[in-house]
Amino acid sequence: MATDDLMTRALETLGDDAPLTVEAIHSLTDAAVVPESMTIAEVADLLDISAHTLRYYERAGLVEVARDDYGHRVYDAEAVRRLVFLTRMRLSGMPMRDLQHYIALVDAGQETVPERLDMLLEHRDTIRRRIRELTLSLAATEYKIATYGGSTGPDVQDL
Repeated sequence: MATDDLMTRALETLGDDAPLTVEAIHSLTDAAVVPESMTIAEVADLLDISAHTLRYYERAGLVEVARDDYGHRVYDAEAVRRLVFLTRMRLSGMPMRDLQHYIALVDAGQETVPERLDMLLEHRDTIRRRIRELTLSLAATEYKIATYGGSTGPDVQDL
């Protein structure tokens, strides 16, 4: 997956026992850590996504990017923070059309906060359901590993 490296780096930064709080998420995109301006290559490297994906997000209206005197993209800290959020939402399975709607609401202003909240609550439910499904899949995998290791006993049937 395109953002696996970012997730790995984020989890390493937070540590194994650190709580996944809003403050921890903010620390990953702290303005002091993100340079004032970055090139498309630097942002692509930071987020472990392709420059093509960054251009796609721009064309899809998810992020606005300034241009320098030569026409090259210049990402400011706000754009990078938005891209971190976008990559987290994509990794969690949020469809592009929902992201586009969400960003349109953000850009429309504070009066759209209730609708944004509803979208995120619904997405949270989807993520929680997916975590439960993955937990069940992990349990099935652990069971088969134990079966092949012989630790479950002779009466276990092979599937």
